[in-house]
Amino acid sequence: IRRPNARKISEKKNWGPASKGLAPRVFAVDDLSADGSLRTLYRPKNKRIIDYAGEKVRNSVSLEREIRYLKRGHIWCFKLNRLYVRDAAVGGNIARYINHACKPNCYTQIVGETIWIIAARNIKSGEELTYDYGKDYFDIFLKPIGCQCDKCREKRKAERAEKRAKK
Repeated sequence: IRRPNARKISEKKNWGPASKGLAPRVFAVDDLSADGSLRTLYRPKNKRIIDYAGEKVRNSVSLEREIRYLKRGHIWCFKLNRLYVRDAAVGGNIARYINHACKPNCYTQIVGETIWIIAARNIKSGEELTYDYGKDYFDIFLKPIGCQCDKCREKRKAERAEKRAKK
């Protein structure tokens, strides 16, 4: 369900390293035009981009579903409050494909029962949308395999170059 103040975004598939081939990366783009070209949009700072849609379920139900989802390699559950979770695998929208970044260009804000993805800074046309999934998610899922956000990849690349220079 699209909220009235949310601007439309569509998925522009890019199976780059940040997604590790599991899901398309989401870029700041408008819907496809009639001729099939992408109309990109500028996203001003602190503006709502899209709501994180999905079925509202109790935490206990979400935990059961997450066990099943882990087998498939995707978890699209976003904690709404201490009692409820939004499960984007059921009734979700493109917002579920927004990737994690340690230095993101978006942040989340919960207003009532709506989870908004909001621009943390001015976002250029065609730029990938990212937000920080939080410390718990990072420690459990990303730290063991290495974070794939641009900031962390650049840091690892610089560390490797430094090691080579010392040899």
